[in-house]
Amino acid sequence: MKISLNKQYILNGAILIALTVLFLSDQALAHGMSEAEKQSIIDGGNWSYLWLGATHMLTGYDHLAFVFGIIFFLTNFRDIVKYVTAFTVGHSVTLISATFIGIQLNYFLIDAVIGLSVCYIAFANLDGFRKYINIKPPNMLVMIVGLGLIHGFGLSTRLQQLPLDPDNLLLNIITFNIGVELGQVSALALMLLTVSVWRNRESFKPFSLATNYGLIILGGFLFLMQMHDYSHENVETKIAAIPPSGIVKSAIASVEKPKNISSKSEWVDSISVTIPGRGDKEFKLRVMEGKTLEYSWSTNGEELFFDFHGEPEGDKTGSFKSYRASTDNQANGSVKAPFTGTHGWYWKNSGNKPVIITLNVRGDFQRIDK
Repeated sequence: MKISLNKQYILNGAILIALTVLFLSDQALAHGMSEAEKQSIIDGGNWSYLWLGATHMLTGYDHLAFVFGIIFFLTNFRDIVKYVTAFTVGHSVTLISATFIGIQLNYFLIDAVIGLSVCYIAFANLDGFRKYINIKPPNMLVMIVGLGLIHGFGLSTRLQQLPLDPDNLLLNIITFNIGVELGQVSALALMLLTVSVWRNRESFKPFSLATNYGLIILGGFLFLMQMHDYSHENVETKIAAIPPSGIVKSAIASVEKPKNISSKSEWVDSISVTIPGRGDKEFKLRVMEGKTLEYSWSTNGEELFFDFHGEPEGDKTGSFKSYRASTDNQANGSVKAPFTGTHGWYWKNSGNKPVIITLNVRGDFQRIDK
């Protein structure tokens, strides 16, 4: 009867974890950046990376599940420090180096492997290598370092979607990484408290089995979810891979009318601007003081960091006035020039593929690109 109750306890626990997975699948991606987070980076400067790193780790349920699996059966403080440090070193190396060098991997595939890493650590906790495969398990410390390197790529691919400051790039990355570690320590403290309180109870063994089987379900579901998204991304890429004329027509068709701007007159110019992969470009128009420039631009689907600004004519100090800065795949509006000078956009492409921008403008201006 006791064995039956334990099995029922394990089954109920695994089902609870599975339901948690279903809930998490409807939330933001584990490494996802909301528009509010992107804007906070633009507005907040270097210290905002610290807060973003901490909150990113605390909401990164795949990372937390992996860390939870690492410490689950550790009782010696020295072992806890050793294994958690191994994971920290692993993900810090790739987070810092990959972001600084600019190595970008497909984040769906990386997150899929991270999901499998959660399965791996839980399978090892259940002594699955000996019980089910009848082999000696790999060295856990080496595996944690290796899997930590993969987790670091996951953090790096998302961080590179932000408008990183090239002048303070390394400092931004290190600050973000420190935030990640602070978030990890906070979560780890809560995990250790929970496990240590439960460890001496009779229900700990069935609880541990249920939890680790649940982690396998979680990791497997995350893997399938990310592979599903990866396959859909490939389909969308193939659909987009049509002749250039088709791409331009599609982009022009998707341009929205600027808000609060009369549609009576046609756009004076429709301009195509290509931003190379991992590159940037500016496009400027000369506008006299008091004159109005109306605009609408959109990309062929990809988001870019942009800064819409103006620079006074003849100024030698490098000063400029920023009208709007954000990350998006389109923008529209108008500006009444506060001074005579150049007014236009700076776009930065953090992806590896070129991005085509269709820019529509009208008003009193002079093209300086011709």
